[in-house]
Amino acid sequence: MKQTADLRKAGLKVTLPRVKILEILESAGDQHHLTAEDVYKVLLEQDEEVGLATVYRVLTQFEAAGIVRRLNFENNISTFELDTGDNHDHIVCLQSGMVEEFVDPIIESRIKAIADERGYDLSWHSLTIYGSKKYQE
Repeated sequence: MKQTADLRKAGLKVTLPRVKILEILESAGDQHHLTAEDVYKVLLEQDEEVGLATVYRVLTQFEAAGIVRRLNFENNISTFELDTGDNHDHIVCLQSGMVEEFVDPIIESRIKAIADERGYDLSWHSLTIYGSKKYQE
């Protein structure tokens, strides 16, 4: 079971709530920017008896272990995504709240150049663009 190995690798004890929450994050597909409440709702739909406080605690443990990234967008609501080690940025629709990921080599190159120009070794960056969709798909 991949989730079990992921938890052990991160130094976390394998518990049913941790496995279930990791499964939800891994199976979220395109909508993988989930709040703790989103995860909790899925657990309820699956008839799992895991409380909201446990979901928050597990997500915080996952963040500390490097399994997930916590993202805080303009609405001050934390969302979580699996930390796949890739570098991507986000664009947020102000109308729907939908979050999309993107990678742009020109932006990446420019950010590295700005850090270099100012004498910084770039560790990481975070870029979030906010706007409203011009049309609905």
